[in-house]
This record gives sequence, C-alpha cells and structure tokens, in this order.
Amino acid sequence: MKKVAILQSNYLPWKGVFDMIHQVDVFVFLEDVQYTTRDWRNRNKLLTKDGAKWITVPVKNKEKREQLICEAEIDNSIEWQQKHFNSFQMNYAKSPYFKQYKWILEDIYLNNNWTNISELNIYITKLVAKELGIKTKFINSLELNAKGIKDDKIIDICKKLNADYYLSGSAAKNYISPRKFENNNIKLEYIKYEYPRYKQLHEPFNHFVTVLDLIFNCGSDAPYYIWGWREDNNREEMEYDTI
Repeated sequence: MKKVAILQSNYLPWKGVFDMIHQVDVFVFLEDVQYTTRDWRNRNKLLTKDGAKWITVPVKNKEKREQLICEAEIDNSIEWQQKHFNSFQMNYAKSPYFKQYKWILEDIYLNNNWTNISELNIYITKLVAKELGIKTKFINSLELNAKGIKDDKIIDICKKLNADYYLSGSAAKNYISPRKFENNNIKLEYIKYEYPRYKQLHEPFNHFVTVLDLIFNCGSDAPYYIWGWREDNNREEMEYDTI
C-alpha cells in the first residue's frame, strides 16, 4: 500500500504536520492552490512568558484574490529575518537544548535570503524532517500538474502517484467526499492528533506552537513525543491529549 498525504506548506509547522509526514511514503506540498490570509502559510506561534505569540513573515499583495501559494512573494522591505531569529533567542535561550539546535535558526535566518514564502516553508519543513529522522519522500504539487479543485485535485494527485491510501487532516472533512475516494480505490483515513505533554519553559502547556518548541525543550527525544510514544510498552499508562 502506497500512502500519501497532501498539505499546503506552513511556516514553522507544528508537530502535527511532522506526524502526518512520518506516517506516509510520499508527502506532497500543495502549492498550486490559492494563498490564504490569516492562516499558517506565513505565520506560527512561539511560546513566551506571556503565552503563545504570533510570529509572521510579511507577504506582498497578500490580499490578492487569485494569488497562488507558490507565487506569494515575501516583503523584504521589512527586516523580518533578524527579528524572527531574535525572537527565538529571547524566548528559548534558556531551553535545555537551544544551544545544540540553534544551528537550525542560523541556517534559516542568517544563512539565507528568502523572497518566496513557499520556498521558505518547504525548506524549513524538509530541514526539520531530516533532523527528526523522517525518511518520507517530498514532492511539490507543481511537478504533477494535477487537475480539478478540492477533493478532485487530491484524487488526481493520488492517481498520478499510484497511491491507494490517502491520509487527510480533519479540517478537510468539510469538502471531502469519501465516496469519490472509494470509487477510485483509494483508502481514506483522517489523522488522529494525540500527543503526550512535555516540559515547556512556560505554563500553561500549549500543543499549538511551532515544532521547534519541542526540539529546543526535548532535543533528540522530540520524535518520541510526536510518534514514538505510541510504540511504548507503557503506552496504556501514559497520559496524552486528543486534539
């Protein structure tokens, strides 16, 4: 069975995205669809002493209705890269593994000059996935020239990849027709976001922050808190949250 997941790229994704990537053989970045504002395309959250705070990449013409994700250009008239690097330093310098993994931030913000939000997001996702030990193959939807919209486009991508299993996020239930997948001999399943808590610098605990929060606080144990715990012999005794 060839398993596929398809999702728009996100800026500094939360751990649930990497859970999805880990569970499939091929992960497709869905970049030839409309860019959405006030979404995860160009922003995410850091955990601070004052709670979770947004960190946002400025995007040109973000209100442009027909702009695709792959076309969205970053507004570099605003010096955001150094600002974001400094925000991580300010809020995570005291994390147990910050010094060990600070190179990730340096790679993203100090060693590159970004002009396209899609390219930035894909780079970050691949970089973090590799650090987490994920072996999944990545494909950009631009390579596939899939037809249709919504679930028809998803099915066309699956067929082009000879996939017979599609792992979806729960939000897609609003537009997905299970019968269409059944008619195309594609098994449809929705990911279950279930995770144990780990020690964060600030309370209350928050699952909905960038995966870098987990890496800076747990180091090489980060994969355990995303998927490894499910294989733990003591799993039945563990407490976890269903999200």
